[in-house]
Amino acid sequence: MTCTFGWPKKEPHPSAATISCPDGHRGSTQAFMASCVSCTFDSPSSPNFNPHPLLQRCTNYKHLTQIHARVIRSDLPHDDLLCTRLLSLYASYGRLYCATSIFNQMQSPSTFAWNLMIRGHTISGSSRLALVLYILMLCSGVSPDKFTIPFVVKACAAACAIEKGKEVHALAIKTGYYGKDMFVKNTLLDMYLKCGDLGLARQVFDEMSVKNVISWTTMLAGLVSYGEGDSARRLFDQMPERNVVSWTAMIDGYVTKGRPQEAFELFSKMQMEGVKPNEFTLVCLLRACTQLGSITLGARVHDYALKNGFELGVYLGTALVDMYSKCGSLGEARKVFDMMRKRSLATWNSMITSLGVHGCGEEALALFERMTEKNMVPDAITFVGVLSACVQTRKVDEDHDKKGTPLCRKQKLKICRSNEENAIMKLAPTPVYLSAKVEHTHTELMSWLKARFLISMSTSEKAAISAATRGA
Repeated sequence: MTCTFGWPKKEPHPSAATISCPDGHRGSTQAFMASCVSCTFDSPSSPNFNPHPLLQRCTNYKHLTQIHARVIRSDLPHDDLLCTRLLSLYASYGRLYCATSIFNQMQSPSTFAWNLMIRGHTISGSSRLALVLYILMLCSGVSPDKFTIPFVVKACAAACAIEKGKEVHALAIKTGYYGKDMFVKNTLLDMYLKCGDLGLARQVFDEMSVKNVISWTTMLAGLVSYGEGDSARRLFDQMPERNVVSWTAMIDGYVTKGRPQEAFELFSKMQMEGVKPNEFTLVCLLRACTQLGSITLGARVHDYALKNGFELGVYLGTALVDMYSKCGSLGEARKVFDMMRKRSLATWNSMITSLGVHGCGEEALALFERMTEKNMVPDAITFVGVLSACVQTRKVDEDHDKKGTPLCRKQKLKICRSNEENAIMKLAPTPVYLSAKVEHTHTELMSWLKARFLISMSTSEKAAISAATRGA
């Protein structure tokens, strides 16, 4: 990118040619510049204009573009301090294409500026580009500081680049940051756990002469994720200090290992010690209720959430829908679903599948239509739920999309076992799909379903569904 933002054109720094925006933002720089220069102000630009006080009070992206436009119109001299401030604000608002354009015009970016770019790309999901920036930073002769190391380690964790992570670990030891910075050690611990090296994670943990609650909790959660339930409990009992995350991690470990009774026992102990649960704690308890098949316990958890002011958010609401439906109370599941202000794809899938499983095929298909009207992109689980609903109804009445195009005609569905069904059964969450494949005379329904769903599926899922519906 070669925009100069109103400043006299200068040669960019050596790495500029290789730094570009993520694919989703290509072509956005021109639009961004147009929006900046088209901004108007109540008073003309002053030759003594000082943007720094305004930037300190900047509260939103629109305000930032207005200030930036005034900077351009004022023809201020090229100032790396001003560039860094603008870069920081654009990165904080997630506008990396703007930040990248500014960064590419800086003659000698500071370590702080490099850190902002590395961190911004990691947070936005472009972790590999963040690692490229780190390499360019070193090649440019800029020394990393104690903040660079954790940002790069997080990028390594996100990209599963454990070898690069080991290199950064070595650099942290060489520069002395590993020995004196707890944040660096905690980030390395988390990186090794996420990259699948429990041995190195244990080594980092054991080398910590002083551990804080984040160190203990990170190691605990790692052991739980590796299925080391007993080791996790021993570590939990050794913790000098526990927070809600620590308790929740251990409760989740018991639920994951299929030990719901112990999960509730630990929750009781948590309450006795005066630690208040969060939304994720309650979600773990609802999963335990599902394992026990106890709607009474589930209702008590639901009641606890309401009395203690928990909002019916996406995670808690979906867990309640799942628990009630699997424990046999479809009415309560639907009530919770209807009360939710915001729903994720998992929420819709849970409700649609539950309606199909409980023999409410017509309601499931109607709910599916509501979901598509809200522009939710379905996945393979949705596909299975809709097929279950079709099996339950044995026919699908003629329906139309918004353009009036028939989606499917009346279909007579007959159940029979077949080998082809085995592929789709692997995607099915309940035994109801063991009954078999659909036999019919016309193919509109299957063609429509495949056209709707295959767009969002992986290659393996497409192959499974194509095999399962071959001949449809």
